[in-house]
Amino acid sequence: MAALPDPGLSRAVLLGTASYRHLPQLTAVETNLVDLAGELCDATVWGLPVQHCAVVADPQSAPAMLDPVHRAGDEATDTLLVYYAGHGMRDAESADLYLALGESRESMGYTAVAYQHLRAALRASRARRKIVILDCCFSGRAARSLGDDVLAAQAAVDGAYVLTASPRDRVALAPDGERHTAFTGELLSILREGVPDGPELIDLETLYRVLDERLRAKNRPLPQRSQENGVGRLPLARNRARSARSAPAGPVLQADVRAAMVATGLNLARLLRAEGTVKDALPVLRLALEEQTADTSGELLAVQLELSELLAETGQNKEAIEILESAFQRVHKMYGPEAVLVCRRLAELLQESGNHIEACEVLKHALDIAEFDHTATR
Repeated sequence: MAALPDPGLSRAVLLGTASYRHLPQLTAVETNLVDLAGELCDATVWGLPVQHCAVVADPQSAPAMLDPVHRAGDEATDTLLVYYAGHGMRDAESADLYLALGESRESMGYTAVAYQHLRAALRASRARRKIVILDCCFSGRAARSLGDDVLAAQAAVDGAYVLTASPRDRVALAPDGERHTAFTGELLSILREGVPDGPELIDLETLYRVLDERLRAKNRPLPQRSQENGVGRLPLARNRARSARSAPAGPVLQADVRAAMVATGLNLARLLRAEGTVKDALPVLRLALEEQTADTSGELLAVQLELSELLAETGQNKEAIEILESAFQRVHKMYGPEAVLVCRRLAELLQESGNHIEACEVLKHALDIAEFDHTATR
């Protein structure tokens, strides 16, 4: 039986542009990003570690949008999932798809990000399987272009699956007053509620089929998909409808609830930070920190790192050091990049505060960790 992609070896990048200067606003994109991140990181859905799910809200340039995809592509060896929500555009001189930025102008592709550049980032990834989910107008063009036999042969892309919100010449739909866009709203509903009479694990083709059925019933734009090498059989989520039937009297897993709360809080804080509202992000992170348990250790470390960064940015170095010292106590006997990162950031703050001896000790420990990791992987 096929298994879910390994969360430790997989990455997700959620991109979205909600605010525009020259195009209609898409406020639902903000909630799309936060809620989708929460579901992907939920242990009862996929269980992707929070630090493996990058949320990029309102990127202001092509590098701001594409750099996180390249980083995730370098890190992922199992599965790379990339999601974009926002305006899709057609250039006046071509039939290509462009992903809009905040300053993009209608029919002027050079003001947006060409989909071909996102496609190139996917092709460069080490991941065995790539999933692209596009919730934007004219996104069917991406399904056609990535699935084109000639292009695929030339670029030697293996294991790509593209799921889009609309056919190549149709607009996607963002219903007024709804929390999510039409496509992502149905996607989230499937992840949250599952598929009655569906398989234990929801694969990509099942996801596409149910999306098509539900959107067709509501007379909304129909999704499109393209796949290579049978990756459509790849499971993406646990079927909550099946788990609910198999254990109707079972208790809610408190650890999973807490993990979901921590994951959602972290992604919300990152979204607020990206929008420049740091003062609103701080209490969200502090609340997430209070939900710490042994079962949320990975997410907790990500919260501590994010919170310490924000505190340092706002001049609250003392509290930032306290947060990092707490993290250091948890990871000083651990090995890996997260432990090195905690040490490096703690040493920087200690040095800025004049605690040079302590900073040196922490840095020495970081070097020991790095040396151990290097030896262990030789």
